[in-house]
Amino acid sequence: MRILSALLLSLFVLACSTSKKTQQDRATAAYEARTEARRNSTQSDRPAAPPATAAPIKLNDRPAVTPSSTPTAGPKQVGDWVVTSIKGKFLAIDTSSVRVFMNLTAKTPKGEPIVNPTDFIEHFQIAYVMYPDYNNRERLGYGNIQLTTQNVGYENDYLTLTFDVKRPVASDKKDITTAVLLTEITETNNGAKARNDLTLRFKSPKLSDQYSLFDKNGKQPQLRNYVNAGDTVIIRDVNGTSKPLFGFRYRHDFEAASSPMNTSPKPAARSLNVDSTLTITTNQPFIIPREGLYYFVEDTTAESGIGLVVADKRFPKMTRPEKLIKPVLYMSTSSEIGELNQAQDVKKAFDRYWLSLMSGNEEVARKTLKAYFDRVEEANRLFTSYKEGWKTDKGMIYIVLGAPDRVQRNREREVWVYNRRANVSEVNFTFTKKPNQFVEDHYELVRYIEYQPIWYPIVEAWRTGAIRE
Repeated sequence: MRILSALLLSLFVLACSTSKKTQQDRATAAYEARTEARRNSTQSDRPAAPPATAAPIKLNDRPAVTPSSTPTAGPKQVGDWVVTSIKGKFLAIDTSSVRVFMNLTAKTPKGEPIVNPTDFIEHFQIAYVMYPDYNNRERLGYGNIQLTTQNVGYENDYLTLTFDVKRPVASDKKDITTAVLLTEITETNNGAKARNDLTLRFKSPKLSDQYSLFDKNGKQPQLRNYVNAGDTVIIRDVNGTSKPLFGFRYRHDFEAASSPMNTSPKPAARSLNVDSTLTITTNQPFIIPREGLYYFVEDTTAESGIGLVVADKRFPKMTRPEKLIKPVLYMSTSSEIGELNQAQDVKKAFDRYWLSLMSGNEEVARKTLKAYFDRVEEANRLFTSYKEGWKTDKGMIYIVLGAPDRVQRNREREVWVYNRRANVSEVNFTFTKKPNQFVEDHYELVRYIEYQPIWYPIVEAWRTGAIRE
């Protein structure tokens, strides 16, 4: 990611304005305002088991499944063709079948991205199996997917894959309405596998299981929850049905994630007020000119709909100074954030902030700034739900610690495991799935005060420029 070259240039002309603090002083200051209440929490308010010893979730003893929206920092495979990420979604065709859409990223033996669908077709095979649930071993159905240039393509930096799955029939002839689809992509030379899990719902009344955001040509679903203001987009189903949808716009600046150590009760949810309304027609292009959170439904009494964050034209990148100062919350003291928010010249204050942390070293400041906002951009790309990805719990953990080394998931929880970090023993972060009317994949972190000795040193590493990649 290229971050604000103009801002970076000004780093070279500013002088360091603060004296160097010791590691412990900085670590303490970084979170003193946000951890004071937590440190006073009673033991009965905390979970009995610390995060480092929490048992990881297993999927019937099968190899761990990597969730579609979470890249992992697993062992590097040099000299092999390898799939590096998978993101999937389904749309109903009718009550007896669904169409699965996947975005894939993969690399050649030289480590270059695969952009030619033919290269992918020649080096990979794909099969799938369906189970009743994450905790049930019974096979409901399985099959191989024949890869051709008709169902494998390349769009917007992703390889795309499309295939249909029929509703399985249970051995006892009972009607099956849901199934877990486990897709396995195998490299044909060495047998290396990449897996993805996706819950399928047949006969689903949910609008989001029938309609999705597509590109302006109506060819490929956009497997994300955001668009840019002014973009031409389409909401459609696989059959090209035309019907009116009612849209509501909410103007609300959602709060960023709180510290992983914040075990205090969550504040009551705020009510969202409708700012404006609109009507669109499915299968027809439209433009949303204004930023905000939008919600589309079939009628005003519907309980399910499609949520969409409309962001500025540069999103998921962040370039404007007034927006750049916000994500540094995760590595800053309350007084530093206050100074940035109150600054008359936000650009100069932002540059001065980074340079002062790095003791005046412009090169270290430049590299650390880029590394941090590379992660912010990726968090926006991966985890934007009803709010920007950097504000979510997953986004916060991803920005500070990077991609997890291993991910495990069942229907209700997702566990990120970190065990390849210097001076850090294995630590787990557990996210629980929470109902949300806007999106399907909203998760919240289970917080522990015991994260302190792990979190503080990593934050300190950011503040001293030790993390630059």
